[in-house]
Parts: sequence; C-alpha cells; structure tokens
Amino acid sequence: MPSSTGIRLIEPGDAAPIAAHRARDVEAFRPWEPAQPAEFFTAEGQAERIEGLLAGHRAGTVWPGVVLAGDEVVGQVTVGGILPQPHLRRGSVGYWIAGVAQNQGHAGRAVELVLKVMTEELGLHRAEASTNLENLPSQRVLRRNGFSPYGVAHSSIFLDGSWRDGLLWERILGD
Repeated sequence: MPSSTGIRLIEPGDAAPIAAHRARDVEAFRPWEPAQPAEFFTAEGQAERIEGLLAGHRAGTVWPGVVLAGDEVVGQVTVGGILPQPHLRRGSVGYWIAGVAQNQGHAGRAVELVLKVMTEELGLHRAEASTNLENLPSQRVLRRNGFSPYGVAHSSIFLDGSWRDGLLWERILGD
C-alpha cells in the first residue's frame, strides 16, 4: 500500500476536486452507486453536499473524510450512521477512489486509517459496511482490513435500473 495515502476531515475547498472526479467517473460508478442529479457532478453541488456532511459531523452522526495521495484528493472515506450510545457504539464505512487513482492501494489504506479514527477518535466498538455482491475489489479491501461477511440484504438498493442485493460486512474494533 502506498505510504503517501492519507485521510482527513472533508473541507469546503474539496468540492471542486471531488466534482471533477465524480463527473469524469460517472460511468465507472454507475453499477455501484445510486443515480445522482446533475448538480451532484458540479462544484456547487458538492459544496452543498459537503456542508451537509459537516453539519452531520458537528451533530456526531457522520465522520466525512477525503482520501489523499500526497496532497491530492483522490476519493472519500466516510463513517456514517454513527450510533455513539454506550450500548451500540457503531458506524458504517463507505468509500470510493477516483478512477485515476485506483489499483494503487489507496482504498485499503484509507479503510485502515478510518478504522483507527473509529476506534481512537470516535470510540466506536463495531464497524459495518455493505458492498454490491459483484463488487469484488471492494470486498477484497474489506477482507484485508479484517471485515467478515455476515449476511445478504436482499433487494436493498436501487442501482443502475434495478433493485440489488447487498453483502453485509462487520468488524469488531479493537480486536
């Protein structure tokens, strides 16, 4: 994995590079992600989305990060659905890497780093994730980071014109 991979909390200034990646990679992500409105692929649309993510961060329900290759934003890694209550303490990991930076180890390293954030900063006990059944590269990233599959969510997400099953993943943190 590249040593130059890092993560940090998302910032308003990340809107333009994220929009550029997402606009360029729209076809590549079509099988894996829900359809988005046209403004999602603009700097203005991303700025609005980032504002919402940072509001969620202030509320304690999300940790929205960017993935860096050196100083360049090449993707995102997010912990969503954070449940900080003492009897739950879990969050769900999601990530994407721009096409120009794929197959260089950035996703694996970003997940490794966000698991540390979940444990050390957020005090969470359990990490969860979900992948499309056909998304083998993402499943390899999760496996390499200690996640195990534990079930299938049938017809759980509408992607590329049809309802798809999701493979559910878990990892107990601190183990």
